Amino acid sequence: MTLAKIVYASMTGNTEEIADIVANKLEELGLDVETDECTTVEADHFLDADLAIVATYTYGDGELPDEIVDFYEDLADLNLAGKVYGVCGSGDTFYDEFCKSVDDFDQVFARTGAQKGAESVKVDLAAESDDILNLEAFAEALAGQVL
Repeated sequence: MTLAKIVYASMTGNTEEIADIVANKLEELGLDVETDECTTVEADHFLDADLAIVATYTYGDGELPDEIVDFYEDLADLNLAGKVYGVCGSGDTFYDEFCKSVDDFDQVFARTGAQKGAESVKVDLAAESDDILNLEAFAEALAGQVL
C-alpha cells in the first residue's frame, strides 16, 4: 500500500481543514494516509512514507509558526531522495508575505532530495469552494506521482 504522511500546523483550524481535504482525496484515490499535528511527530516520520506533505499556516509577517520550527529544522537534515513531496497551507493576504511558510517548506523539501509532486497550494484564510477544488487537484497530482 502506498503511504502518504501529512503533517500540519494549525492555529485557527483552517490549516487542519486543508490537511483533511487533502487526506480525504488521497484516501479516495486509494492511498493509505496518516495525518499528524506537527508537535506529535518527528521529521524522520517522513522516512517511512512514499509521499510527504506539509500543511502550514504563516504567522504574522512571514514567520513560521513557533510549533513547527523544530520540525522544519529537523526536516532540513533528512535525505528524502526517492520520496515525493507537496506543500500547502493558509495565510492572510493582508500581509505582504502571503503564505511564506509554504514557500519555506517547499525550499527545505527540495534540499532533502525529494521530488516535488505538485505545485504548492496557498489558501487565503479558510478554504472556499475554489480552494477545495485546488486542494483536491493537488492531491490528485501528488497521487499520480506515487501510484
